[in-house]
Amino acid sequence: MLTLTETAAQKVRGLIADQKMEASTGLRVYVKGGGCSGFSYGIAFEHDADDQDKIAESNGIRIIVDPVSLKYLEGVNIDWVENGMGGGFKFQNPNAASSCGCGHSFSA
Repeated sequence: MLTLTETAAQKVRGLIADQKMEASTGLRVYVKGGGCSGFSYGIAFEHDADDQDKIAESNGIRIIVDPVSLKYLEGVNIDWVENGMGGGFKFQNPNAASSCGCGHSFSA
């Protein structure tokens, strides 16, 4: 499925704690149309998964992916990267034919 680096997992745990969500809250990762390369990544915190969702765990974080997004996200590694303008999740996608400079959108 997909993985989170330890740095990304620590950031997710911190966000869950800061927002006083239940410890069992999962990270929904999805793909939607848009962005400068055709598809963009999305993440959201979610407690319940749908029956057709795929659920995995990476570095102690429950990851939830819908079946349509899964075909674009298989093998993706998500990292947390700090830079001069703050920080953000960076998606490393081996399935992407190309991606934009910001790393938030891709083409398949």
